[in-house]
Amino acid sequence: MSDPAPTASDGSPVEDAAVPDDVQGPGTRRLLADAAARALVVEIVARPAADSLEAAAALLGLDPSSVVKSLVVKRHDGSFLFALVPGDRQISWRKLRSAVGVNKLSMPTAEVALDATGFERGTITPIGSSTAWPVVADSRIVGRRVAMGAGGHGLSAFVEADDLIAAYSATVADISD
Repeated sequence: MSDPAPTASDGSPVEDAAVPDDVQGPGTRRLLADAAARALVVEIVARPAADSLEAAAALLGLDPSSVVKSLVVKRHDGSFLFALVPGDRQISWRKLRSAVGVNKLSMPTAEVALDATGFERGTITPIGSSTAWPVVADSRIVGRRVAMGAGGHGLSAFVEADDLIAAYSATVADISD
């Protein structure tokens, strides 16, 4: 059974003609529908497969800091959140726990992250996640146009970080080292 065509919050169809039909998988269609519903402008770019964030950045002609990692983080109560961190940095657990106001956070397995978001690792994004988890964005992405997972392999989503932060009412904090 095929996925229904994505629609915006007003029921109108989402224009995704810029993305070739052969790369419009269900995750990317969910991303486009969610972006349209939030009036978030997203540009999907097809690129050759990459085996690392650095390789993806090079294929896109970007510095790794312009590629944002969307990390799924599990809270002690079993709920999740997205941590958005520049590609040249690592998540700081101490800083993230402080920003979220909890004592315990962990990274779930790839299978658990897929179940929580509907996206495989390497394609994860808060845009179009099967569940709208809270978003915490590292302060270093503010004011930048960034690339991130696009819901499918071999794709990147470009978005203005400030618009993404506003669309998800994200918490902005220093959460990386």
